[in-house]
Amino acid sequence: MVAYAKANPGKLEYGHTGTGTTPHLAIEDFSLKAGIELNPIPFKGAAEILQAIFGGHIRMASSTSEIIPLVKEGKLRLLSTLGSKRTKAFPDVPTVKESGWDTISESPFGIGGPKGMDPAIVRVLQDAFKKTLDDPKVIATLDQFYQPTIYMNSEDYTKYAVRTFESERATVERLGLAKKT
Repeated sequence: MVAYAKANPGKLEYGHTGTGTTPHLAIEDFSLKAGIELNPIPFKGAAEILQAIFGGHIRMASSTSEIIPLVKEGKLRLLSTLGSKRTKAFPDVPTVKESGWDTISESPFGIGGPKGMDPAIVRVLQDAFKKTLDDPKVIATLDQFYQPTIYMNSEDYTKYAVRTFESERATVERLGLAKKT
């Protein structure tokens, strides 16, 4: 895919779920690092993306778990994943980072509290959330939706959020999507 994109700048189109969304920005970050120019096509959601792929209008997609059943049925091919580690559903499919490009895109859910929250309460909540993520029933439910378990304490999640914001802001600015004031 990368070799084709290098030989045909801007001709390999990919669908994503809207300009400025994580699937869009992740592929744009990857394309910069891979030294390729792709043709991004925004859609309203995965259903439209799938129609465009099966209709022959686009050749690739940056999507989420909606495509997994079609990959399992052999109707789509998963080239790589964007997480920090391989997925349980497709342990033989490499991550983008494993393939040589330092792009990781994950969307761990966060829970916030008021500024200045008592650190003792934060620790109690962190421990409770961590314990929940160790529960086999919770893990089984997350697995049904192909959601990886990613736990970060408050300090680590804050660092993650700041890094992600800065990285995505740089991509938005590079693409000329930033609001001019």
